Amino acid sequence: MINPFLQQWFTAQAVAEAALAPDRIWANYRTLGGRCDCVEVGAYLHGLLLIDNLQRDMLSHAINELLDDAASPARRAAYTTDDVSLKSGSITASSFESCTDAALKKFVTASSALFAHDDQELRRLDSLRRTGLMGTPAEERFDRITREAQQMFGVNSSSLALIGEHQQFIKSLAGPIGQNVPRSISFCNETIRHDDVTVVHDALKHEQFVSNPLVQRKPHIRFYAGYPLTGPGGWRIGSLCIVDDRPRGFTSDDETRLLALAARAQDELESTDGRK
Repeated sequence: MINPFLQQWFTAQAVAEAALAPDRIWANYRTLGGRCDCVEVGAYLHGLLLIDNLQRDMLSHAINELLDDAASPARRAAYTTDDVSLKSGSITASSFESCTDAALKKFVTASSALFAHDDQELRRLDSLRRTGLMGTPAEERFDRITREAQQMFGVNSSSLALIGEHQQFIKSLAGPIGQNVPRSISFCNETIRHDDVTVVHDALKHEQFVSNPLVQRKPHIRFYAGYPLTGPGGWRIGSLCIVDDRPRGFTSDDETRLLALAARAQDELESTDGRK
């Protein structure tokens, strides 16, 4: 079996040499039953995402069909194994090659380090971009929810935060605690790492947050509870949270109520990005 990064590199080379249009590739790939979307196919061909064996072979075959139709002399896209290459009827020399090219070695080494994390972050940021909400003014449809959360829980503040590449952006805020801060110190940045609610009962007793400048200095956050919100494709892009400058408990009933409010915020996000 060919190294998946080798297969990706040879396939990308075939596309580049033949100057195939990405939309043509994706359209032919989908007719074969491919399940990756256009963004994922583009990310794969640019070395930003690694897809599974079957999808790689289907994409390679879609490319090779286009090359055959054009009677192109260009290199063919690679398959995962020699058997697949033979059965496809489009035998590719690249399927039998080894990693000897210096540029290829560099690509494989860099890709191996990137794919574990960076492809996910790129897709997450693309999901956030597709909502069109980053950096936009406050809106009553979101403010209504944060005001209700603030009043329901009797906390200083409630906010709906979006997590960009480097910054937290507060889309909606009820109360004084909530600001656009570096992502590295944002409590909500921790929330988007999880599927369920994130609760910090007392930040001064919490190992991860005790030295956070938002705890040690103004606004002196002590309590935090946040639930992740998702953008197109299900990527976690932000959080609906409640914040206080005093430590407090958070019961299972509290969690249920926060989740109900987060569900309403999620509905608003989905009406924004057109998923409904």
